[in-house]
Formats: sequence, structure tokens, C-alpha cells
Amino acid sequence: MSLEPDLLADRRRLRRRLTLWRALAIVAVFGAVAFVAGSRGPEGLAGSQHVLRLPVSGMITEDRRILQALDRAATDDSVRAVLVAIDSPGGTMAGGEAMHTALTRIAARKPVVAVMGATAASAGYMVALPAQRIFARDATVTGSIGVLLQSFEVSTLMERLGVRPEVVASGPLKDQPSPFRPLTEEGRAALNRVIGDLYAQFVAMVAQARHMEPDRVRQLADGRVLTGRQALAAGLVDAIGGEREARAWLATERQVPESLPMRDVETRGTAERLLSSVTESMMKSLFSEWLGVDAPRALWQPSR
Repeated sequence: MSLEPDLLADRRRLRRRLTLWRALAIVAVFGAVAFVAGSRGPEGLAGSQHVLRLPVSGMITEDRRILQALDRAATDDSVRAVLVAIDSPGGTMAGGEAMHTALTRIAARKPVVAVMGATAASAGYMVALPAQRIFARDATVTGSIGVLLQSFEVSTLMERLGVRPEVVASGPLKDQPSPFRPLTEEGRAALNRVIGDLYAQFVAMVAQARHMEPDRVRQLADGRVLTGRQALAAGLVDAIGGEREARAWLATERQVPESLPMRDVETRGTAERLLSSVTESMMKSLFSEWLGVDAPRALWQPSR
């Protein structure tokens, strides 16, 4: 009977060694594959035909890696179509413009369809414009076509607190807008010109993509939001539906079979993805199988 605890301890040590060697073997195999894949360029191993899905969520800003992935997709023959899945309240004008331009380049070569989720407003709507077909839910909140610049001004509060800012600027417009003093007439006029130019760019994008007269777009581009049903009636979207309806439209109108798999845009290289997978697998083996199971039992063994 005295040999049983020693036998159990030996088995646990053996199991830990096997787990460690198993993890090292996984690292070696995946490391070799990652090296080969990485040496074949950013795309790694050739992929089969598929529909590329671009999720757009949260604040839209200019993301270099996403833009590079879209540029690769434009010339990748394995990408039959692009589905843009949008759930975003907007973002920067430059960020929306950059993604709009990248998707426009793809749309010149292959089908692009946009699907709006809960929200696709402002820059979120701008991203949908290059699509040949835009789907929205009945309850989608979209629109909000316009440009916004916000600031705050606390000079009165600072005066009450006895605080006086000292500002040295190279010109009268350098500190406009400023939280330390009200906008001057000259500063307000300069900012209005900036907002007006950005607004004109946005209106032109909508007019061109939706085949609408600029005056009609301006009637809708007062910052208002619309539901999906209202946007459909206004001509800002093409149909009510989601990803299933988008895939059906691609199959019917663009001969992109619904049986093709759909893959999300991947901004990491093949080698990076493989190494990440290896790390996750190794950590699971070590912490879940080794520390998570063996270690507590090895630290404390109930008496029998």
C-alpha cells in the first residue's frame, strides 16, 4: 500500500513530461509551417474561392492593415465577392473616405454588397456607398449624412475661479476653436468653410453612388437619422434584409454561389496567425491540462 502514492506521483510526473513534449512538438510543426507560409509572401498558402466578409464596427478610423487587406482582395482571384457587414455609429471623415475608396476599387473588379446591422450612420453609411446593393434591417438606424465639429468653451468658469490662460499662437486662427476663449467671427467663418467643404464631399459621394441629384441628397443630408424602412423609401438603401438575403442576391444577380464559404478579413499574416494558434494551443495544454489538473492534485492528496 505504501507504494501507491509513489506510483501516482510517478504517473503525474510522466504525464507532465508528455504534456511538455506534446506542446514542444506542436510548436515545432507549426513553426515550420509558419516559416514556409511566411516565406511565400503576405498571403501565405493559396486559398480556395470564397466570399470575403468585412466587419465594420465601432468608431471608423483609418486602419492601414485593413486597407492593405482590401487592396490584396481586389486582385485576389480566390475572392469572388465582398460582403461589408456594418454596425457603426460613424467615425472620422478621413477614415470613412479611406475605406470608401478601397471598397470602390474592389467594386470596379468584383461584386460588393453591404449589410447594415443595428447602426450604420454617418461614416458608417459612407462605407456602404460603394456596394452595388445595400441591405438594411427594418430597425436599422442609418443616415446622419453630414459633418460635425464640436468643442467647448470655459472662459466664464475660469474667470470665476481666477484662472487666466496665457496663449501664444502664430496667428489669430491657430487657437480656434479653443476652450479658453469664445470663437471669434473670423474663426467661426474659417471653421464653417472647412465643414462646408467636407460636407460637399460627403454629399457628392452619396449623389454619385445612389444616382441622385445633389439637391435631393442635401434635403436628406441635414444630419437626420432614418430607420431602414425610411431609408429604403428615401432611396438611401436598396432592400430590407441581412446577410442571408445578401448572399441570395449575390447568387442570383452576380453568379456567386451561396455554397461558397465566407471568411472574415484577416489583417494578420499567415505566419502570425499560425503562431498565434500555436501559442493558444500550447497555453491551453500547459495551463489547462498541466497546471489546471495535475498541479492541485499533486499539492494536496487526500488520505485514503
